[in-house]
Amino acid sequence: MPALKALRHAHPRARIEILGYPHIATVADRRFYADAVRSIEYAALSRFFARDAELPLDLRDYFGGFDLILSYLYDPDQIFENNLRRSGAQKFLRGPARIIPGTPAARQLAQPLQEVGINVTDLAAKVFPSDKDREFAHRFLEDCEPPILALHPASGSEKKNWPIENWIELAKASLNAEALFRTIIFVSGEADENEMARLRTLFEREAQVRFAHQSPLPQLAAVLEQSTFIGHDSGISHLAAAAGARCFLLFGPTDPKVWAPQNKDVRVLLAPNCDLTQLDIATVCNAISL
Repeated sequence: MPALKALRHAHPRARIEILGYPHIATVADRRFYADAVRSIEYAALSRFFARDAELPLDLRDYFGGFDLILSYLYDPDQIFENNLRRSGAQKFLRGPARIIPGTPAARQLAQPLQEVGINVTDLAAKVFPSDKDREFAHRFLEDCEPPILALHPASGSEKKNWPIENWIELAKASLNAEALFRTIIFVSGEADENEMARLRTLFEREAQVRFAHQSPLPQLAAVLEQSTFIGHDSGISHLAAAAGARCFLLFGPTDPKVWAPQNKDVRVLLAPNCDLTQLDIATVCNAISL
């Protein structure tokens, strides 16, 4: 997003499209960044990943119509790139093949734009929920008393997760009558079913608790911008930071200097010995003033 934001500011009247997974790219679709999103799972596109393939004419015309293509696809043999060039792509920028240690990922992902004279200095991601996104958030939070605490107990890897028992204790502490927060929202996706089943069993009858399960990302961003957020090293944590939420992110085996959001309201709680089982509940509660 920092790279896209700089590109949009540099060319405010340009038509920008994203080729990607629509359920992810929707957070940028007609929300400042992109004018359209096209699915990378389009069947005819598969030929662009084959060497010397016969390319569909409509897609050749499509790719050839862009003045600039910025690609983050893993393409070590440059097959996709060469097929785009065969289609008449005028200018092609290649994103990093992998993220290296020591430098924020956002900076590395923005680096290719320097080739066209765009120096990305603002590495804080930002999302722009639409009016409809905020209408959804208003309905979702209609009966919720602020302040709101959003909890995302999962990530893409078990090693990056704080034990679920700790999340349960944290939620119970947050429901205390004297606690700072009046509403808790558990955030989850399709890969988080096991954690959510247990949390629903314990908390779904609590009047102060809501569950945001598999919410579309733009709508979820509109909810999170009104909350304090606690999560791991995950995409949802980046979404919360980009939405402007005050974030407390629990890091274990991954390096926050590389992977933490660059937004100013983000605080990282680093586990002792990079092991999240050693991060105690009191440390997290103290950080958020419970």
